[in-house]
Amino acid sequence: MLLDLCPSPVLYPYYQQEGDTVIVVDTFRASATLCAAFASGASSVISVASIEEAKQYKSKGFLVGAERNARKCDFADFGNSPYDYTADKVSGKELVFTTTNGTQAIQAAKDCRHLFIGTFSNIDAVLEASLRLSERTVILCAGWENKINIEDTLFGGAFAEKLSEKGKLTIGSDSVRIALSLWQQSKNNLLEYLKESDHYARLIANGAASDAPYCLQMNTVSVVPTYNKQEDKLRIMS
Repeated sequence: MLLDLCPSPVLYPYYQQEGDTVIVVDTFRASATLCAAFASGASSVISVASIEEAKQYKSKGFLVGAERNARKCDFADFGNSPYDYTADKVSGKELVFTTTNGTQAIQAAKDCRHLFIGTFSNIDAVLEASLRLSERTVILCAGWENKINIEDTLFGGAFAEKLSEKGKLTIGSDSVRIALSLWQQSKNNLLEYLKESDHYARLIANGAASDAPYCLQMNTVSVVPTYNKQEDKLRIMS
């Protein structure tokens, strides 16, 4: 499989090709949060880019998860922590979700052939889905306000390494080589490595330090949140 990595949503038009599968990754924390919500039984998620849209859904009675600048929005039922989305709160429910970066990346890639949500939590499941359905996969890093971050790039490196171990990796650009190099430097102590990163500092400043180790655990769930174009919603891949 040909693998490429787009390090920021603002660069996506330069990586976009017809027929691609795109894996949107927002390591800290939207991808892990979406995986947690679906693993807890959420039926679907409506991803929206703006706070205004989320408020409109809230006024109609929807359960809403909303975060900006690493903090839960005051009108929302949930923030952007995977710990918020427990089965007793979300099982069987349709949710609305907006975050600083992750939902913006989803919006950018909606026209691709297949759009998956991936992170360390579901890395093997999303890798197998990509191998089954795609000849070319682009990992779209959510970054931070269109800037490159380390943690999403590291997921790309881990994904590339797993593909390489299966003998399935064809490198699409230097972005993948950079991600692999970073991953090989950091994988033996990932959390310690990321403690110098910008977004880890934001988590600490906002009392969300416990989310970081959660988001870096491999294969805690087997769900693959997948964008359904007809419904304009995320659902679990069947």
